[in-house]
Amino acid sequence: MDKTNLSVVVHSQGDLRLEQRPIPEPGPNEVLLQMHSVGICGSDVHYWRNGRIGDFVVKKPMVLGHEASGRVVKVGSAVTHLKPGDRVSVEPGVPREMDEFFKSGRYNLSPTIFFCATPPDDGNLCRYYTHSANFCYKLPDNVTFEEGALIEPLSVGIHACRRAGVALGSTVLICGAGTIGLVTLLVAKAMGASQVVISDLSAERLKMAKELGADCPLEVKREDTPEQLAQKVEGLLGAQPHATIECTGVQSSVQTAIYATGPGGVVVLVGMGAEMTTVPLLSAAVKEVDIRGVFRYCNTWPMAIAMLASKKVNVAPLVTHRFPLEEAMQAFETTRQGLGVKVMLKCDPHDQNP
Repeated sequence: MDKTNLSVVVHSQGDLRLEQRPIPEPGPNEVLLQMHSVGICGSDVHYWRNGRIGDFVVKKPMVLGHEASGRVVKVGSAVTHLKPGDRVSVEPGVPREMDEFFKSGRYNLSPTIFFCATPPDDGNLCRYYTHSANFCYKLPDNVTFEEGALIEPLSVGIHACRRAGVALGSTVLICGAGTIGLVTLLVAKAMGASQVVISDLSAERLKMAKELGADCPLEVKREDTPEQLAQKVEGLLGAQPHATIECTGVQSSVQTAIYATGPGGVVVLVGMGAEMTTVPLLSAAVKEVDIRGVFRYCNTWPMAIAMLASKKVNVAPLVTHRFPLEEAMQAFETTRQGLGVKVMLKCDPHDQNP
């Protein structure tokens, strides 16, 4: 085992460093992982560039990273279902107490939840990391470490599609073809959506969406009004969609989502935008359109692993860039510039394979 624990740490706004930290010891119900593949999320970049997301403020140095997989190197005294050598995917949100949200199965809403790389909790963009063994899921042999790391964004898509009620024959509009829009597309198709329209400003991203199974890519022009876009969506589908999943957080896109959705349908808000957003609420009210929030995910890892192992979903094409952990600064800059889709950091110096 390496004796060093190289970690990517944000100290404050704009101050990102690669530094050595001690290798932690697992508690009784924890495992020590040698990290293998960790994806960079927009939130990681946001903490680096802005030092905060809403009320979550970086007040002390924090290790980034929460889209992760690795190999078990040591298990706590009470852990029975994992052993050294097991390959696992890490669910980053671990409830700290058995509150009403935990008991009702919506543990993602627990106000005291631990969550990787959300202040003050450290993430796992490092060589070695300890995590609750109950939130480490063993990967089947035919699921790669990179696919294991992509279960985190895939989970957002699963949770969003569940909240939207996507089922066999559903028609769906997805606003935004970034990582989350694309995984939502994959999940919607796997759950039986008959037609999916996906919109974005970027022709390049829509090209990937088409390759991943989108029925109708819709290129948004800056001069398009939300009402015009809603009309275009209806034109492509021949009717208004049953569900719209909004993955940008941009005000005009949220407006489009509400205008576009058919009567009795559902709008799911996944993208995080401004605190105050102006939307055509009356349109939603008279159409009896339900507007539902999404906060991360819960109870998604088993479904995600099953989807990947059965090859019902292929997330591999989402990884467009790879960097060794030592080149984390370059990797973060690549993500900040919006190049490609998913940037993956390889944390095991002896195994840089997917």
